[in-house]
Amino acid sequence: MTDPVALAELGRFSKNEANILIGALDAQGIGAVAFDEGASIADGSQFFIPVRVMVDTDDLADAQAIVAAAAR
Repeated sequence: MTDPVALAELGRFSKNEANILIGALDAQGIGAVAFDEGASIADGSQFFIPVRVMVDTDDLADAQAIVAAAAR
């Protein structure tokens, strides 16, 4: 049995931004998951609800640095 992973919210992004960011993090060896990606898909508002990108708490600082570098 493995130890549970503690997740931290990296940020909230549009659906497309979240998926691009998850790919960029994965390329740097940082695992990330999207929460709320399919929220309210039935009424067509899925593009208005931000997607939470979650990372392991141990990777949060590195992930934040990647987001900051991309924002420059």
